[in-house]
Amino acid sequence: MKKKMILSEDRQATTIQLKIPADVSDDLERVARAKGMADCQPLIRFYVGQGLRKDLAELRKKNAAQEARKVLGKHNVDPRIIDEVMAAVS
Repeated sequence: MKKKMILSEDRQATTIQLKIPADVSDDLERVARAKGMADCQPLIRFYVGQGLRKDLAELRKKNAAQEARKVLGKHNVDPRIIDEVMAAVS
């Protein structure tokens, strides 16, 4: 089952500490101000969320491909055909 990203203020949160280079921090602050944000925390959350959604989609795709290979193998589909199908859909 696919988990939806819930965009609400009442989500449980965890505080983390993150060391980043000073120049990166300066750049984040500059970009945040340019986007009308009071500080860089919302921008960092946006960037993390964006990258996380991308990586989760890739992970789901990889898991689906592995499951498809497994099911096709159970039905004695030639491994070369499986490889051809997987190459065509990736």
